[in-house]
Amino acid sequence: GAIGLAEDFLKSIGRSAETKVKVEKWDELWKLDGSELKKQGVGVRDRRYILWAMQKYRIGADPTEFAHAVTPKKKIRGWGPSVQNGKRIRSRR
Repeated sequence: GAIGLAEDFLKSIGRSAETKVKVEKWDELWKLDGSELKKQGVGVRDRRYILWAMQKYRIGADPTEFAHAVTPKKKIRGWGPSVQNGKRIRSRR
């Protein structure tokens, strides 16, 4: 049925999007925009990803090709080589 389609699409793009977006019908999914997703309490990164994925799908790309996982958290903070593994690297003078 049509209910399966919207959920299947969200499942196919990954990032457990189907748990974050509440849509009943296929048509409702395509009426969604950023502000609607925000009202549902979807985070910024997820909102952008879902809308991006929907745009790709509109163009005719297959979700299996463009779906990808969330970027992992950066382990090394700071401005490049000056900080490594959380320790400050002093210049060799």
